Amino acid sequence: MAAKAELLAPAGDRERLKMAVLYGADAVYLAGRQFGMRSAAANFSDEDLRWAVQYAHARNVKIYVTCNTLPREEELTLLPAYLEFLQDAGVDALIIADLGVLELAKRHAPELARHVSTQFGVINSATACALYELGADTVVLARETPLTDIRRIRENTPKDLKLEAFVHGAMCVSFSGRCLLSNYLTGRDANRGQCAQPCRWKYHLVEETRPGQYFEITEDGGTFILNSRDMRMIEHLPELLDAGVSSLKIEGRMKSAYYTAVTTNAYRHALDAALARETLDPLWVRETEKCSHRPYTTGFYFGEPGQHYAEASYFSDAEIAAVVQRCDEAGNAVLTQRNKVFPGDPLELLLPQGAPVPFSAGELRDEEGNPIPDTRRAMMPFLMRLPAPAPEGAVVRRLLQQKAFEKD
Repeated sequence: MAAKAELLAPAGDRERLKMAVLYGADAVYLAGRQFGMRSAAANFSDEDLRWAVQYAHARNVKIYVTCNTLPREEELTLLPAYLEFLQDAGVDALIIADLGVLELAKRHAPELARHVSTQFGVINSATACALYELGADTVVLARETPLTDIRRIRENTPKDLKLEAFVHGAMCVSFSGRCLLSNYLTGRDANRGQCAQPCRWKYHLVEETRPGQYFEITEDGGTFILNSRDMRMIEHLPELLDAGVSSLKIEGRMKSAYYTAVTTNAYRHALDAALARETLDPLWVRETEKCSHRPYTTGFYFGEPGQHYAEASYFSDAEIAAVVQRCDEAGNAVLTQRNKVFPGDPLELLLPQGAPVPFSAGELRDEEGNPIPDTRRAMMPFLMRLPAPAPEGAVVRRLLQQKAFEKD
């Protein structure tokens, strides 16, 4: 097992970056407004990118920027200046899915590490070694790579080539995201960061001579024939580390700041336990049930993934209630509302160190100190006593009976 391994968390905007850093990420991956695979995320302007580097580096966290679309010919003229900007801004690495971009990065941003994206589809040591010879520092393995093959890849590649693997989040029914279904059906190209996720739609058949009559397509009891579960490997980090993975990646730049906080916090504790060869507290597995998710699978790591999911529901045992603006040593806090809170609500304070702290909401007050019956206005500041001192950005959440819902 590697003596040191990296927890890599996603960030789609400034708030999610702060959550990732607060809850224990060693590195954060994000995108600028160009060349990133999640064009629908808020992403980072040039000013935001400079801020992100300064904020993260001040807290000993690295910043990796995605340049993992497959650029068209006319876009190549824009890449050199962008790569030079990223180097000047001080980012730590580029995530690249195209050999041409890899070559341009060597020329125009030679000081930055070069990570080959999962979009490249690396599943064997020959490809990994070839990419190393071409200047890659890290390869992000395809999600389809089984654990037994990861061991062999590690044995047959240079020791200073790092292997990165996904441990949590959404999975794609296509091989490492190389999919044209969205482009065919909506004109939004998944390989250019615009996937509409039509693999998760509910499909029916219409017979040519019977317009308007819809017939179900059934597979395992459902009509979501291309639908995928989410990955969760939190219980198997020791196996990944023993196989030679040194960077553990959480998917989710499109997901909420709350998701980023919960998953980063859970995997931080799980990784620390794995590195110390300690038994994982089941608490941290349960934490992954407290953010929006589809039914979990271990993906392709242990053979057939059981990937298909026959409906559209997501689940969660909790939801965000508020975010701490400031808090004194006695727990008197100013918070920003994210969902309505009532006195007596069952809440938990999610601290960066240690287990979540359960408590019941006490008296609520507005910014002037006047009692209020609830936090009815979206994003309103309010006062509430917390069960422990909490840092800026800490999450307060409300516990739920497991809630199922459909995402847009």
